[in-house]
Amino acid sequence: MTRPQGAGPALVIDDLRFGYARDAAWALAIPHLSLARGEQMLLRGGSGQGKSTLLLLVAGLFDPGQGRILVAGTDLHSLHGAVRDRFRGRVIGMIFQTFNLLHGFSAVENVMAAMMFSGIPRSQHRRRAVALLEHLGIDRPEADPMRMSVGQQQRVAVARAVACDPVLVLADEPTASLDPENAENAMSLIQSICREKAAALLCVSHDPGMMNRFARVESLDAIRRADGRESAAGTVAET
Repeated sequence: MTRPQGAGPALVIDDLRFGYARDAAWALAIPHLSLARGEQMLLRGGSGQGKSTLLLLVAGLFDPGQGRILVAGTDLHSLHGAVRDRFRGRVIGMIFQTFNLLHGFSAVENVMAAMMFSGIPRSQHRRRAVALLEHLGIDRPEADPMRMSVGQQQRVAVARAVACDPVLVLADEPTASLDPENAENAMSLIQSICREKAAALLCVSHDPGMMNRFARVESLDAIRRADGRESAAGTVAET
């Protein structure tokens, strides 16, 4: 599969403003944030500061009130409907804190589901998914993930996120559901597979133990304060 080759960094955010209809002021304000191709960044912030909301905006699942978000050089929010879905499927991978694996689907079927909008020929889906799962240490691709250990479920979730060779991987508190040993193993896996796939990684977390894993650590609160127009509203409910 050919990786999308838009110009510029993996991610650029400019003058982003987001607010819920019930609020008069902007709930989230990001003056500027960028992430180079292949770069890994930890974005820190306490509960309620908008970390999950920001990832949903970057993924095109929420629309901003103003500003722009470029992913692989494409203005994500200029795309609509199925076109945006296909772009997301080809370019962005997502890892959730609760895994969000599909019940009733095998491990390999969960990974294949990520390829539906990818442009990868359907005839290749199962072979690619099995190979990736085996590469990540899952030797029973037909097994039900709900009968797997928590660590194995995380591996299936990671495989699903990188199945389409994304330009950008978004990780939302990826170790929140794990014990310390599994959390350490999971982050090692996520970071190593992103390096292998040459995917940029934007990881959001409030866990201070993550800081020594990343060469670049940013604070969402500091980014918000850097914006002179940030409202007094200050926080946004995490999604």
